[in-house]
Amino acid sequence: MFSNKLNYRIINATALLLLLYIGVTNIGVWWGIIVKVIAIMVPFIVGFVFAYAFTPFIKWLQDRGFRKSLAVTLVVVALLLIVICIVAITLPLVYEQLSLLAKMVIEVFDNVGAKFDINLGSFEIQVEDYLNDAVKEIGNLASSTTVDILSKSIDFFSKFIVGFVGFVYFLADMDKIRRGMKQILLSFNERAYHYFKCLDLEIGNYLKGLGIFMIIQLIEYSVLFFVVGHPNWLILGILACLTTIIPYFGGLITNIIAIITASVVSTPLVISTIVICLIFPQLDGYLISPRVYGKTNDVNPLITIMVVSIGGTVAGIVGIVIALPCYLLVRTTYNFFKNDLKKGMKIVKKAI
Repeated sequence: MFSNKLNYRIINATALLLLLYIGVTNIGVWWGIIVKVIAIMVPFIVGFVFAYAFTPFIKWLQDRGFRKSLAVTLVVVALLLIVICIVAITLPLVYEQLSLLAKMVIEVFDNVGAKFDINLGSFEIQVEDYLNDAVKEIGNLASSTTVDILSKSIDFFSKFIVGFVGFVYFLADMDKIRRGMKQILLSFNERAYHYFKCLDLEIGNYLKGLGIFMIIQLIEYSVLFFVVGHPNWLILGILACLTTIIPYFGGLITNIIAIITASVVSTPLVISTIVICLIFPQLDGYLISPRVYGKTNDVNPLITIMVVSIGGTVAGIVGIVIALPCYLLVRTTYNFFKNDLKKGMKIVKKAI
């Protein structure tokens, strides 16, 4: 009897070691398969994320008497119109302002180097090459026909179309997806359902607040810099909008660029830009942001900076972008299971 048990364990252990050996020796193959699967799933994942983020707008329209199908149609059409306007209307203006920005940045480098006798050669060349490449790409996009764009970027547009179609279907069926997940979780464990419901509420509030705040930043800073006569008012508005996903540091980047480019134009513009960069971020941080995000996503500024720094160190730009949502997930998980952890610690202390 003992011999049979011993042999059974040896066989299991040998099989496990064999599987580990096969996995480790073929890690390159497995990694390639994983990368391919992720590449295939990316459009669907992005489509689902956008559908998840836009679902509150569907509910908002439904609460005001719109049918579900009409609400979905309005959101999809509005999103398409925004994309078309960005490409058709603002793209030439972005190209013009980005060209001007490239010239102004190079002029700033030349002035600083001459005034303080600093050799910025290699750094200046890198920045110049980056800006020139960006201007060239946008110029090609703005001057190309639709056929040219499709032929040159067929892979991107095919993924975009797949992701957009997935976005529409996910958006229309999000209620069914939620009900299906609810049934699965309740059949598995009622507490698991309440846990995921808390996560859903936390991330939903974050995405909704982030979207609203990005729109506010785009309008606010575009108008402000346009009023004071900054030549790159649209670029700075777009930067303020996009860098909203990077707490604290994003706004600082936009402000630095605004002040540097204003210094080339005139002293009054520099003063006006500095006033905007000093006053309005405070209004955003202490007045607008709390009203948009509410108390649900209230995070200590020091913790936010630490989380963003860790995310950037671990995963670069992607880490910076997802750092705060990941922290919110961890915080929600801890708060949900806090009492269980305390009970577990008491049991461990008694056992010791």
